[in-house]
Amino acid sequence: MQKWRATCRLLLNSYSSKSRFDHPPSNPISDHSTTISRSSSGFESWTSRIHYRHFATAMIQRNPSFSTLNSDDINHFKGILGDKNVIEDEDTLLFANTDWMRKYKGSSKLLLQPRTTQEVSEVLKYCNSRRLAVVPQGGNTGLVGGSVPVFDEVIINVGSMKQVISFDKVSGVLVCEAGCILENLVSFLDNQGFIMPLDLGAKGSCQIGGNVSTNAGGLRLVRYGSLHGTVLGIEAVLANGDVLDMLGTLRKDNTGYDLKHLFIGSEGSLGIVTKVSILTPPKLSSVNLAFLACKDYSSCQKLLFEAKRRLGEILSAFEFLDNESLNLALNHLEGVRNPLPPAMHNFYVLIETTGSDESYDKEKLEAFLLRSMEDGLISDGVIAQDINQASSFWRIREGVPEALMKAGAVYKYDLSLPVETMYNLVEEMRTILGNSAKVIGYGHLGDGNLHLNISTPQYDDAILAQIEPFVYEWTSKQRGSISAEHGLGLMKANKIFYSKSHETVQLMASIKKLMDPNGILNPYKVLPYSIVSYI
Repeated sequence: MQKWRATCRLLLNSYSSKSRFDHPPSNPISDHSTTISRSSSGFESWTSRIHYRHFATAMIQRNPSFSTLNSDDINHFKGILGDKNVIEDEDTLLFANTDWMRKYKGSSKLLLQPRTTQEVSEVLKYCNSRRLAVVPQGGNTGLVGGSVPVFDEVIINVGSMKQVISFDKVSGVLVCEAGCILENLVSFLDNQGFIMPLDLGAKGSCQIGGNVSTNAGGLRLVRYGSLHGTVLGIEAVLANGDVLDMLGTLRKDNTGYDLKHLFIGSEGSLGIVTKVSILTPPKLSSVNLAFLACKDYSSCQKLLFEAKRRLGEILSAFEFLDNESLNLALNHLEGVRNPLPPAMHNFYVLIETTGSDESYDKEKLEAFLLRSMEDGLISDGVIAQDINQASSFWRIREGVPEALMKAGAVYKYDLSLPVETMYNLVEEMRTILGNSAKVIGYGHLGDGNLHLNISTPQYDDAILAQIEPFVYEWTSKQRGSISAEHGLGLMKANKIFYSKSHETVQLMASIKKLMDPNGILNPYKVLPYSIVSYI
């Protein structure tokens, strides 16, 4: 009876004319003079109620070679940027000093808002000459403390640099400034008949410069790959103010070292990205989204294997979450409903397909789902009937981080692991922590990215000691990565050896010292304190 009910649902409820990405952006470009606002992600409406903890910098000492900001410095910056773009307001600085999770908090006394690459260049040239440490900042939606000061670093916020420079409909190449909000680029491209190859839950606040600088992954990586493949060129400003113009728009260019890749994922530690050229795919007319239930993790794995084999070129997303994740969303997110009432299942999967032939794509997806039910891989399921239902499905998956924040304190881990062993870590953490914490697992199953989260009423050093270093050691034994898409930031800078060899990290440090000899760019982040010594 259950299988018949699910089969009827899957056949009757489908949509294909629009995708969830057709929504207009919640914040038009004209509404964003800076990146400080996070209203589109609901930040202000609920962060006042969450538990937060400033992770002390006891392990780190402020670099004594860095200068301290003085009035002459402030006047010099006003001469470059104008008075209104040199911010000393305490409330604004409090917001800019605090990360999205309210886990890390700096003590910067100055926020700069350059409007052009030239202004960024002049600011960095001066900061380098004075040895004033700086933190590049975009939407400040990071989760590892990479976009906020550790001490009193000057914040350079590129949110005022938000122009779309050009778009070529023939090649699909978009050239824009680093401060463009991702959701606004999605809207711009939608009007042109194209889509961004990148999609994130934080798209209403995050900016393309930050996305590139952290090599953000997101929901579409299984279809379009990482930013290392879709970013064709960048413009970046080095610590000494030199501007590197690598803003190419060519698919092929084998003239020497491809230096743009040094800046993709370096988290602003080698230079500040000011412009980006990115290859965007055409928007296809047929989009389908299925919300499915599975009895166990093994079924999720087998479903992924079959989806890749049978859906092939139309598969555009494959996400999973466990029942603890769904429960959190149902209990803490307003308006969220269980798509498969009344039963609760052990695991849930979202499968999205994108193609150009509505009839063919729908038939292909339905045939795949019916076969999967017959094989016992799916316990129940529903295909979205329209864009509103599709958005409600995605709201569950994308809303889990927000639900976790509302639930209390949260320890977050972003890991790349072999798909077959990925969920074992969740189960082992539950055994270790018992009733002292709620352990949940969700993420991008299609590309082997687990988001492990441990939720507790409040932060507790005893619980943290049970989590770390166990999580990192377990990941290392699997030859996984301790950072799949969030970056290293401050949180994981000293943990890099779990994923990279000493020789590899030493070479990274050599590159850092070559490109930023005074170490002013985003200090204390990305590379471990033990191996980086500043002149």
